[in-house]
Amino acid sequence: MNKITIAIDGYSSTGKSTIAKQIAKHLGYVYVDSGAMYRAVTLYAMKQGLIHADDFNVEALIYQLDQVKISFKFNKDLGFAEVYLNDENVEKSIRTLEVSNFVSKVAAVTEVRKKLVAIQQQLGKDKGVVMDGRDIGTVVFPDAELKIFMTASAETRAKRRFKELMDRGDKVTYESVLKNVQDRDRLDSSRKDSPLIKAEDAIAIDNSELSIQQQFEKVLRLVSMALEDTE
Repeated sequence: MNKITIAIDGYSSTGKSTIAKQIAKHLGYVYVDSGAMYRAVTLYAMKQGLIHADDFNVEALIYQLDQVKISFKFNKDLGFAEVYLNDENVEKSIRTLEVSNFVSKVAAVTEVRKKLVAIQQQLGKDKGVVMDGRDIGTVVFPDAELKIFMTASAETRAKRRFKELMDRGDKVTYESVLKNVQDRDRLDSSRKDSPLIKAEDAIAIDNSELSIQQQFEKVLRLVSMALEDTE
């Protein structure tokens, strides 16, 4: 059977990673969470004291990019690959609200994007990959056979993210999560380098009212159609 490249883009907390993992597992494809890569670089910048609420030493981060090594290692118990930063498992630590508050600023740095896009394209060079992010269908894989653009209201996304963080034991407020979602939307959509936009040939899915199962079934139908088109 032919293999295809599936690009899933969209706003923060639209469930891109959830559906991407489901589809990749169902098809036996490689799953790559590109957003986790930007979060890993953000975590590095935080640990090095390069980014704070009122300061971001962009030049220092660019200078140190060669020291940032990002890799994925499959965890058979979880069923997906976890993110490693310089050989340290950072899968949990990159998911905090603090990292979320800074990641859009780090992702706007052209040198960071160039480094990570090159890695992403290498990971998907043999097709059979599902990758989610902000610019997968527009920049990383503009020729992907299937492009999906996920949307949902900011309030719906904030509620989902708030529940996820609370279930993890993080101490956050709904208001802070909603502000983070809105701020990231603004930053992701307005950055000069690879802004978050829907690719012209992407299929938009508003999952505000969809269950995880309904969303899976909808995307799987689109995958089947895309596979038929390659035969």
